[in-house]
Amino acid sequence: MAARTRAPRAEAYVDTAALIALADRSDTYHPMFRRLFADPPKLVTTPLVVAEGHGWFLRRYDAARGLQFMAMIEAMTPLKVLPLSAPDQVGALEMLRRFSDQALTMADALGLYLMGEREAAVCWSTDRHLGVTGVPLAIDR
Repeated sequence: MAARTRAPRAEAYVDTAALIALADRSDTYHPMFRRLFADPPKLVTTPLVVAEGHGWFLRRYDAARGLQFMAMIEAMTPLKVLPLSAPDQVGALEMLRRFSDQALTMADALGLYLMGEREAAVCWSTDRHLGVTGVPLAIDR
């Protein structure tokens, strides 16, 4: 009998909310994201998401917690922080215009654009507006 091979798991886009939930034990979604990050598929995010997360810990707590967040990002080997190109920035601006009825940040718009370009299977976020293009949110699964 031939051995069964597992199909590779699809890529997940990681938003700021998922990273904050993982790093902050007081977050409602901490247990869920802790489980997801324990056995992740390929993960991608952007420098804007990393910057948002760092800023959140810096403002909410202090510089030490901001640096702890950055150390967590550096240690996450399944997470790839994608480099940004000029076409990515144009695509993000198009998303801001397309979904101008939403309160999207540039980081959100860039995520929406990249999820479409990369055909992400799921978005790891608690922000409902990141599902506007039809990519399922991990919190709904």
